[in-house]
Amino acid sequence: MKKSILPILLFLSMIPASFAGITVKTTKVDSVPINLTRSEFLKRVMDFEKNKKDWVYKGDKPAIIDFYADWCGPCKKVAPALQELAAEYAGKVYIYKINTDKEQELAGLFGVKNIPAFLVIPMVGKPQMSTGASANHAENKARFKKIIDEVLLK
Repeated sequence: MKKSILPILLFLSMIPASFAGITVKTTKVDSVPINLTRSEFLKRVMDFEKNKKDWVYKGDKPAIIDFYADWCGPCKKVAPALQELAAEYAGKVYIYKINTDKEQELAGLFGVKNIPAFLVIPMVGKPQMSTGASANHAENKARFKKIIDEVLLK
């Protein structure tokens, strides 16, 4: 009995999932905003322990870091726009998120006093800080799309 099932299983394993009516969903890691902890920040963005004076970006793509808090209303308003842009610009730009309640050291490192705040990181040059969010989704998306197209991907 085992011998007769083996060839069938081998045959079935060679059929692509699309022919079998199975949908395989894959998600690129950078197609959603990536939450950064201190240790991830040190690996992906900047090792401020080794480079205390100079900005040395470690990323392979430009980035936007969203400094937010779960309780922050304006932060919640801008989150969907950043989510959409992460998918739209996957493979071209990283969208990171840092929870300022959990990562106070990182917020302090960039002088974040009001949220939402955004660190815009080009591949060449120094990062720039931006603050605030609109109550309108389209305005938030248009603002960040302009930053990505005109500053980060220029």
